[in-house]
Amino acid sequence: MSVAKINTIQPDVLNGTVITIEADISRGLHAFSVVGLAGKAVDESKDRVGSAIKHSGYTSPKTKNQKIIISLSPADLKKEGPLFDLPIALAYLIADGEIATDDTKRIYVGELGLDGALRPIKGVLGVALAAKKGGYTEIIVPKENAKEAALIEGVTILSASSLREVIGHISIDEEMKDCTLPTQSPTLIDSDWYESSVTLEDIKGQESAKRGLVIAAAGRHNIMLVGPPGTGKTMLARALRALLPPLSREEALAVTAIHSLSNSSFTVSGRPPFRSPHHTASHTSLVGGGTHPKPGEITLAHNGVLFMDEFPEFDRRSLDALRQPLEDRVVSISRVHSTVEFPADFVLVAALNPYRGSEDGTTNLARAMQETYKNKVSGPILDRIDLWLEVPHVPYETLTSLPSKVDETNRARDIILKARSAQSERFSKTKTNTNSGMSARDIEKTISLNSETKDLLKLSSAKLNLSPRGYHRLIKVSRTIADLEGSEEILPEHILEALQYRVTT
Repeated sequence: MSVAKINTIQPDVLNGTVITIEADISRGLHAFSVVGLAGKAVDESKDRVGSAIKHSGYTSPKTKNQKIIISLSPADLKKEGPLFDLPIALAYLIADGEIATDDTKRIYVGELGLDGALRPIKGVLGVALAAKKGGYTEIIVPKENAKEAALIEGVTILSASSLREVIGHISIDEEMKDCTLPTQSPTLIDSDWYESSVTLEDIKGQESAKRGLVIAAAGRHNIMLVGPPGTGKTMLARALRALLPPLSREEALAVTAIHSLSNSSFTVSGRPPFRSPHHTASHTSLVGGGTHPKPGEITLAHNGVLFMDEFPEFDRRSLDALRQPLEDRVVSISRVHSTVEFPADFVLVAALNPYRGSEDGTTNLARAMQETYKNKVSGPILDRIDLWLEVPHVPYETLTSLPSKVDETNRARDIILKARSAQSERFSKTKTNTNSGMSARDIEKTISLNSETKDLLKLSSAKLNLSPRGYHRLIKVSRTIADLEGSEEILPEHILEALQYRVTT
């Protein structure tokens, strides 16, 4: 008996690692061991595999006096999940001489039921990405995962419903080759706008806050919604979702790969994700982590929105952990055995009530908030907020008499798309996509300021005591306002409007 080799892939957040599964069978008392840093689900696969083989018409390995060793390499990489069931079963059958296969460069993934049925797995998009990168020509996946895997072009996706179907397709024995697996056609990504249950038309009054939403959507700027309870902060946050343009194909693939690994039922979509964790969420669930790091809410919000209602009520440690992703668009998780970086390019929408008790009439809401929550929201976090939007009480006369604006959302979408188009043209030769992503070098290269605008910036920065970060963020917001107005350069009125949204403490 020779060693049989089958290839599969351990998916990662945005990619995956090719795993070689080797099966060796020798004479002796029955033993079935899986080596190569296998997780609990992988180690348990030998029971599922044995039953699936038996119900597929072959002799179960448990009925034979054999010493079976399944090796997963590279041996120092942690293997997790039930996706190894199918390749382990095939490797055993090949090593035992039950079947023989062709030399097609193929990847196998799938969980096996006790009856030999193939069940869907998580992270199949990462599997397809890694397979294409590794030069593989075919991937056999469970039927339920085929549509997601077919998002990747350049590799043939074959769908199967059972172990028996897979054997019938790959066998070179004419008597056993009784099945041809169907090829999944390429999957198209839906590029429609998200139709939110809350739109700008539903919000009466709050014109300044709605203008801030349009600016945020156009330049992907972070927002702080501040006001007493019941004034519409949550409605404004949910209305923002309908203003974010559909993702590009590359962005949608990145989002789908992340959610696929976290939830196998995630649907393929080109709409930006919207994550709204409760303020009682743990630090690990927000930031990510664990013994073997997994992505948290800030990574699940990648290319979308992270809405944090009751912002100061979140754990202080979690709020401070937002510093890195808000600045670098990634989050680093360090453990003893490894350090991983997860993507975290999101728009932060924070909502808070500056008072725990009744209002006292103060107008400096930032100072009131810091005193109320005893500086639970640190200065560095506030400095990373681009737009501070006040959401005051709306007079009852306004609620009852003000008619809803017709097509307010559609009009906002039109000017947002024009602003995004201007930014795409401006940053066509850089890695930046929107104004919020500009570095200090990008600002110097792409933005020219006239003398009047420079003088106003200098005066404003001195009076408000802006940090260098705050100064650059002021320019970014001003550039977005200019894009919305169709202006090729930043004018003093754009700076003045951006200053209205800048928080002062």
